Amino acid sequence: MSDYAVVNPATGETLATYPTITDEALEAAIAGADAAYRTWRTTSVAERAARIRKVADLHRERRDELAAIIVREMGKPLEAALGEVDFAADITQYYADHADRITGDQPLEIDGEGTAVIRRSPLGVLLGIMPWNFPYYQVARFAAPNLVVGNTILLKHAPQCPESAAAIEQLYADAGLGAEYTNIYATNDQAAAVIADRRVQGVSVTGSERAGAAVAEIAGRNLKKVALELGGSDPFILLSTDDLDATVEAAVAARLDNNGQSCNAAKRFIVVEGLYDAFLEKFTAAMAGAKVGDPFADDTVLGPLSSLTAAERLAAQVDKAVAQGATLVAGGNRDGAYYPGTVLTGVTSDMDAYREEFFGPVGVVYKVADEDAAVALANDTSFGLGSYVFTTDEEQAARIADKIDAGMVYVNVVLADEPALPFGGVKRSGTAREMGFLAADEFVNKKLIRVGV
Repeated sequence: MSDYAVVNPATGETLATYPTITDEALEAAIAGADAAYRTWRTTSVAERAARIRKVADLHRERRDELAAIIVREMGKPLEAALGEVDFAADITQYYADHADRITGDQPLEIDGEGTAVIRRSPLGVLLGIMPWNFPYYQVARFAAPNLVVGNTILLKHAPQCPESAAAIEQLYADAGLGAEYTNIYATNDQAAAVIADRRVQGVSVTGSERAGAAVAEIAGRNLKKVALELGGSDPFILLSTDDLDATVEAAVAARLDNNGQSCNAAKRFIVVEGLYDAFLEKFTAAMAGAKVGDPFADDTVLGPLSSLTAAERLAAQVDKAVAQGATLVAGGNRDGAYYPGTVLTGVTSDMDAYREEFFGPVGVVYKVADEDAAVALANDTSFGLGSYVFTTDEEQAARIADKIDAGMVYVNVVLADEPALPFGGVKRSGTAREMGFLAADEFVNKKLIRVGV
């Protein structure tokens, strides 16, 4: 049986299955990507950019069709699915629009006579291992910059996203790319073989800590560059506000985006004691009031989680937290793959919930005495992806932004990602940056060219 299947989490129905790639077809895919690289790297930057821009246009032309696919695959509400397609198009176009800057020489100031520049050149074939939670967005932020700089792509998508994987490959094919972008329905063992293959120069994985560690181990043994985008347990720190209702609205939006299944969602809500009671009351009401239902319905806020297994895993985490002494303030009642907005308090450092990532619509609320206690709690985690700070004090915001151990700090704003802004973390949240100009520097040879007089 194939590992690749579309199973609608709203109904549990298996809608389609896709055969796993054969070893012979996989060898042909690697060989094709390697051969394509020899030509693609010498294709003019303008031509590469034009084809990538066409991919962005095709995202927009097929917006409704693409969105419906991922609603079926992983339960994302339709409005969110449409937004994801739009964002993937914007990211793709961003790299097409900035192709000259991404690939241009970087002059260096030198003491001696002559000149020196850094010239960025592609590495070759790259493997991307992508997750199910953002089937289009994740691929766009990996594939677009790397194709613009001249690399070629083998893409192993999540086993529950085979239809969107095929749709993405078709976008690239219709934009004039052939073996430059190839979808592979590979097993984990086959992916390991791809990483080890001498023709493959690097691998990027977005997923769990376990998946990242496994890929990094194989890449390390084979001396391959690896980029990791992993989990997060992002803090939302509230120290002062002129509008508590708006702040709560932002907190709920940051927690429930994508059915709560986002690596950089706010998950730990750290509130100064003077605002704690009022925040908890309003936050709980809003979380409990988030409508759960058919992901195709206009008024649905929370569709099903990505699978029955995901919902069962989340429910088990919440049940364990309560068994260990946490207080369930709202939610916690699973219905198949559906899980409502849930609020926990009373989580302490001796509980598993203190260290874990809740990958679903569960918010843990903490009370702290002051700024120092908030920062200490925010940093007391093995993760370091994003963070959110809400305060009316600009100097305080600047202090906290410096002190937080995370790859991203957002002050008085949530859901503010843009193609130009780099995404990534530190500690166990990853080792790389995607989006922005930094993404285009992950898999290139930054070659020094020094010329004398």
